[in-house]
Amino acid sequence: MQSFRPAILGLGLVLLSACCEREEKQHAPVVFSDEEIHEIRKLSPLPEIPPSPTNAVADNPAAAELGQHLFFDPRLSANGAISCATCHDPEKGFSDGKALSEGLATTARHSQSLWNVAHQRWLFWDGRADSLWAQSLQPILDEREMGSSIEHVREVVVNDPLLHPAYENIFGKVGDHSPDRFFSNLGKAIEAYERKIISKGSAFDHFVSSIDEPAEISFSESARRGLRIFVGRGQCLLCHSGPNFSDGEFHNIGLPRHPDLPRDSGRFVGIRKVQADRFNGIGEFSDDQGKEANVKLRYIVVKMNNLAEFKTPSLRNVAQTAPYMHDGRFKTLREVLHHYSKLPGEPPLGHREETLKPLHFAEQEMRDLEAFLKSLTGEKGSNGT
Repeated sequence: MQSFRPAILGLGLVLLSACCEREEKQHAPVVFSDEEIHEIRKLSPLPEIPPSPTNAVADNPAAAELGQHLFFDPRLSANGAISCATCHDPEKGFSDGKALSEGLATTARHSQSLWNVAHQRWLFWDGRADSLWAQSLQPILDEREMGSSIEHVREVVVNDPLLHPAYENIFGKVGDHSPDRFFSNLGKAIEAYERKIISKGSAFDHFVSSIDEPAEISFSESARRGLRIFVGRGQCLLCHSGPNFSDGEFHNIGLPRHPDLPRDSGRFVGIRKVQADRFNGIGEFSDDQGKEANVKLRYIVVKMNNLAEFKTPSLRNVAQTAPYMHDGRFKTLREVLHHYSKLPGEPPLGHREETLKPLHFAEQEMRDLEAFLKSLTGEKGSNGT
């Protein structure tokens, strides 16, 4: 009997493929309504990255080059073995593929992808930083991540024959800057690099650009059905809106308590942290402390409904950045869809947003949604290698 198993397996795969083909054929071709097309057009193309007024060197090529060196340099860490790229690896979608990020110790949150990160309004899952340059400084000092100090980082830069002149060519003499000024400048260089981590030109983008043309578009019927659910009954646009597939805001989606982690207050604490951050946009190290450049920071207030809210992640390249959620609890996209289909359990803090209702997806609908989400994988721009 053993010798027949490969043949039986091969026959099973053929039958499964034929079954899937019959199932695909029994669906009528998707023809989008004018209203659906109106909503679809809002999702593409990804626009040019917005300005970063609090960082005067945000678009300086020399600063970006320095920032790239800093991003991949493990010497900035306390043990000389951890860099920004440890948790934001270009080969792993600028994340690390782990449920919880690991530096000197294991943290309590999943490492977010950096693709198109310059389009984000707030940084970290709880929004405790209001700019990329301010965000990049916190992991360097965090005892669980790189565990370093400003003094150690300054020594690395001053004693390096490449980094030292590069810094002074952009910012002036190191000796003329206070430790905090020096450190903030490093963050601004890292931001200049991270603003180049761009991915667009996905199959979905190509579909949208040709949506009015009669020519055949390489966009499967399954992905089209998934797109129809996404902009329709799935109500995914309530949070995953715009060309970066994120509203840039924070939501409590009602995840049950993680069995191995403490309760996480999310945005409720994140607001206080960004307000207190000495490197925020209205602080002395900002290059534009004005009202217009910092409207979002000047008007945020803490409310009880911020409990257990976490930032809406972008869905671009989502198929390549598993696991999912702020605590990395879901290993696959299918697990994420199951959550939204059933909405099991109750959050340990706050309450689930009332706009969320169990969607009761059929199996075919989940396959279609997966096909659509996979169509959001884009072409790589600057990947840091």
